[in-house]
Amino acid sequence: MAYSKSLIQIVNLGRISYGHALQVQQKYIRHHLDNLNVQHRPIINTLILCEHPPVYTIGIRNAPYPIEEEERLKSFGAEFFRTNRGGLITFHGPGQLVCYPILNLACFKKSISWYVCQLEKTLINLCGTFGLKASTSSDTGVWVDNKKICAIGIHCGRYITSHGLALNCNTDMTWFKHIVPCGIVNKGVTSLSQELKRDVTVVEAIPPFLDAFLEEFNCTLSFSEEVKLKGLEESTKRINNQ
Repeated sequence: MAYSKSLIQIVNLGRISYGHALQVQQKYIRHHLDNLNVQHRPIINTLILCEHPPVYTIGIRNAPYPIEEEERLKSFGAEFFRTNRGGLITFHGPGQLVCYPILNLACFKKSISWYVCQLEKTLINLCGTFGLKASTSSDTGVWVDNKKICAIGIHCGRYITSHGLALNCNTDMTWFKHIVPCGIVNKGVTSLSQELKRDVTVVEAIPPFLDAFLEEFNCTLSFSEEVKLKGLEESTKRINNQ
């Protein structure tokens, strides 16, 4: 790849409410926007990792989701949020690795299509480390056969990215039965655990995810003071030294 390596700090928030995670994203987005025209100020690109309590979120195409539908979904015990990301409805919950890259694409390539493609490649790479053949399709996300294993929905303003991806690890898949995930009919959803027929936790999935992200984005990873997962820093030192 032609671009030089950029430093990305990893912020692992553990399990956190969706609303709180939005606030954290805004903190890092604001840092980028405040420094766009400031010379010699270091750019802090960030990879936010987390899990959420059960929540349904919708993107900017929210017309199919009137207040009655919102109340129906909340009646199952989940939160509901309307967001500015692309895409239709999806679910986030325990057992799902959620990643919000807050990146200035000027550090990589000023192309939203390139960025989404790199995210897809990262997840295909990760699935490959588990022995799964994943791919893209005409629909968004990353798929194993005809079942979505990772949803992707982003926002990008002034080439600063937010929102991101959600990889099903050992998610309770029954939550998806209440919706048409991402508005895509006649296709299913799956998880690493479901495909591998064993329990694959978020903790297990993070190191190979970071390995794949580092490879596809040609970056260097570091950890902020908010890192919580034991052993993760040592794993990433190994990745960076490869």
